[in-house]
Amino acid sequence: MLKKQNLEPSHLKSHLGYHLRVVSNAVSHSFARKLASLDVTVAEWVILREMYSYKTTTSPSTIAEITGLSRGAVSKLIDRLLNKDLVIREEASEDRRYQEIKLTPKAKRLVPKLSEIADENDSSFFSLLSAAEKDQLRKSLLKLAALHKLNLNPIE
Repeated sequence: MLKKQNLEPSHLKSHLGYHLRVVSNAVSHSFARKLASLDVTVAEWVILREMYSYKTTTSPSTIAEITGLSRGAVSKLIDRLLNKDLVIREEASEDRRYQEIKLTPKAKRLVPKLSEIADENDSSFFSLLSAAEKDQLRKSLLKLAALHKLNLNPIE
């Protein structure tokens, strides 16, 4: 009869996922606090930044596709952005069920400021890494995301 071996369970800090989570949480929470100073959440930032790329009107369903969020979640975020005067929602002239949304001038001025905050946040966390190390980290993370089909925008 074989004796069952008492294997020591792996230590928490021996897992790459643990260290990735520690860094990710710190980067994300710092970014969220900085955005909050301008009354914007990370989820709202994602919507605003994606809309900024369009330079014209788009639809909530397109934003849902791009971000990987549900249409319901996008609808709630758009309502919040409407209340903050950051987007305008109009019914399409040819189909009243179809809505078009676009950034307000206020949002168009805000998005570059938010991008600068994102850039500064990244810099403060990753400036220790050389350009080659940052590039390798990015490639490794993209490789893992592709392998596991992780193509959604992180918003929480």
